[in-house]
Formats: sequence, C-alpha cells, structure tokens
Amino acid sequence: MIRRRPFLSLLILLLLALLGWTWHERVNLQAFPGIIAAFTAKEYCSCRYVAGNRAEYCQGYVKQYVPTSAFTDDPQKRRVTASGLGRTHSAQWLGERQGCRLLP
Repeated sequence: MIRRRPFLSLLILLLLALLGWTWHERVNLQAFPGIIAAFTAKEYCSCRYVAGNRAEYCQGYVKQYVPTSAFTDDPQKRRVTASGLGRTHSAQWLGERQGCRLLP
C-alpha cells in the first residue's frame, strides 16, 4: 500500500502522530482555556493597580491572539473579571504589599 499510495500513507502516519501527541498533552490542553482568562485578569490588575498605568495602556498590554469574550474593570473595588473560551476568572488588588491575586 505504501508504494501504491505514498501520499495517503504519509497522511495516515501524520494523523496517527498528531493523535499520539494530543493524547500525550491532554492534561495541558484541558488546562489551556482557563489560562487565557486568568492571565488577562491578573496581568490587567497588576498593570492597572500595582503599576498605576492608564486603562487604555493596560488593555493593549494584555491583548492576546485568543480574544476574551467579556471583560469588566471595577475601579472602586479594584477588581477585574475576564472571560474567555468558556471560563471566567477574577483578580483583585489586595494592597500595596500584596498586589493583585486571582480570586477563587
């Protein structure tokens, strides 16, 4: 079969390799959706409330290739909530010494 259909054989081999890699990295691939929202919330909070930068600058700072579906910034509570890929995470500024922390 390999001599008769080399491209089909190569395609099947690549597909099997991709499936093997996916199985090997399954834990990391399952964690990926939560990382997008958590990173956005934590980094924006740190940029805005720890470093004291403007909101426009921090929005550009945390922009990623994978977009977030929702984003809210509450300046009174100093709390940031970001949603992306079906997960939502919040970060809040705790104080000058503690900085920002992801909320459970």
